[in-house]
Amino acid sequence: MNRLMSASSPYLLQHRDNPVHWWEWGPDAFAEARRLRKPVLISIGYAACHWCHVMAHESFEEPAVAAVMNELFVNIKVDREERPDVDHVYMSALHALGEQGGWPLTMFLTPEGEPFWGGTYFPKEPRFGRPGFTQVLREISRLYQAEPERVARNRDALKQHLAQPAESDGGTLTPADLDRMGLRLTELIDQENGGLKGAPKFPNPPILECLLRYAKRAKNGQARQCFLLTLERMALGGIHDHLGGGFARYSTDERWLAPHFEKMLYDNTQLLELYALAYAETGRALFQDAAEGIVAWLEREMTIPEGAFASSLDADSEGQEGRFYVWSLAEIREVLGEEDSAFFAKVYDISEHGNWEETNIPNQLISGEAPPEIEWRLAAMRAKLLERRASRIRPGLDDKILADWNGLMIAALVRASPLLDRPDWIALAQRAYGFVATSMSRNGSLGHSWRGGSPSSRALPSITPS
Repeated sequence: MNRLMSASSPYLLQHRDNPVHWWEWGPDAFAEARRLRKPVLISIGYAACHWCHVMAHESFEEPAVAAVMNELFVNIKVDREERPDVDHVYMSALHALGEQGGWPLTMFLTPEGEPFWGGTYFPKEPRFGRPGFTQVLREISRLYQAEPERVARNRDALKQHLAQPAESDGGTLTPADLDRMGLRLTELIDQENGGLKGAPKFPNPPILECLLRYAKRAKNGQARQCFLLTLERMALGGIHDHLGGGFARYSTDERWLAPHFEKMLYDNTQLLELYALAYAETGRALFQDAAEGIVAWLEREMTIPEGAFASSLDADSEGQEGRFYVWSLAEIREVLGEEDSAFFAKVYDISEHGNWEETNIPNQLISGEAPPEIEWRLAAMRAKLLERRASRIRPGLDDKILADWNGLMIAALVRASPLLDRPDWIALAQRAYGFVATSMSRNGSLGHSWRGGSPSSRALPSITPS
């Protein structure tokens, strides 16, 4: 029996029709595991996660795989955004196993909630150098039943690791420490593409803010240039939605061309303030447009009627990653006509054969920032294409309201407003703050998340399963 039908989380509701007998996180699931003397499989993800969808389609929607899961485990589904506390514990356990981490997070627990093994995405059949999911399920179940001492050793080692306090001498970072950190970060930045070297590339806003602070404090021109280069290349790249504004979560390549297309509120929150700071530093229209595009996207697609901000937009639509955002040259010709489409294609790297998987992600990595006399013409074309795009089937919206992510965006709007002379952004922030302060509070306690009329969970509840 799948128990997710009454869940509040959009991510859990995505799995309500799975043949897996999912439970929500809570004491009832662990009581059932103790009653049946079965281990627990916990699967943690979020609504906009591309690889979460892949594993769901391959395994959780497949009756044969679900039958193995149901036979051997008590299965729990968790929204990592709704329960970041739960995610943190089990992601920390995965890191202790030497794994890099990521989502979907797949962990195996004792009936007391103690982790003893895990991973991230597992394909249905062996590939990518990873075993098939049903192989993993059968072997973990066998070990749990036949070799309890091995399970106990893993469990105890992970418990000991998780119980250790974070290493600290109780002191604080000195200015010299921060300068050493800033200098080291400057050395790690990709001098051609910006961002940390290699792929995939994440924006990493805290690193970029650290670079800018170091550049100002130490008057280090190279650090300043690394900061500005990274923001420039992201704004020109395909990770940036050139039509609708906002940024995808990360790029799969080192050039910022091809993202996983999910758009997260918290990423764009942090980037809004950084682009506003970059504009204040340089006066460049590229940075102003990127910041204003984030807020335009926020208002158009992410603001619920009550004024607060939703969590994320999915990477997939119509069963395909990025389908909502990519273009064929033929469709651009249809919308813009022959002359304008040729002009747009030259600026935004659009071709017959495509720049990504036989289709096109609009970007300006080759053409660079357009001068003002060209930009006004491009703006009219982008508006026409955005109108056409609005007629497509949209990616799913995770419309739950998270108090912490909304707090980040409220602060970013207030800080960016004077830097770009946008007093209207203060009104957006005020409206969202009013919602969080009133609608998400009960009996003096602030709820962590809200959806469908009431807070769905208190801020950071205990993760104790029993």
